[in-house]
Amino acid sequence: MKKLTLTLSLLTLSAFLFFQFTPKDINDQFFKTNLRITIQDDLGNIQEGATVTLYSNNEDYRKGENPVTEPQMTDDKGRVTFKDLEPTVYHVYAEKGKMNNNNLGVKTDTLVAKKLNKVAIVIQ
Repeated sequence: MKKLTLTLSLLTLSAFLFFQFTPKDINDQFFKTNLRITIQDDLGNIQEGATVTLYSNNEDYRKGENPVTEPQMTDDKGRVTFKDLEPTVYHVYAEKGKMNNNNLGVKTDTLVAKKLNKVAIVIQ
């Protein structure tokens, strides 16, 4: 019985050490490219309940067609987070009631891969 316990302990320790010290490829990371958008009005007040939509190009943005993902509503901090995106440029449309961000800096910079990218959008 002691031999079996010792053997199992050694196997467990060997497996742990193998996986702990095996070189990890940077491409095997679990973190995806995400975009957190904060919506505020022209006075800097956060806007809870605003609808935010992402588009991959200016033409789709202008026509309001082919969003990258489903639109999201901002939380009580005026934020939405779009997850698992491609590291590229996005066009953002945000609206709440009669306020929106038409012609107010609707394009993001190119997202940094495997990071949480942050953008603030003003609606008026």
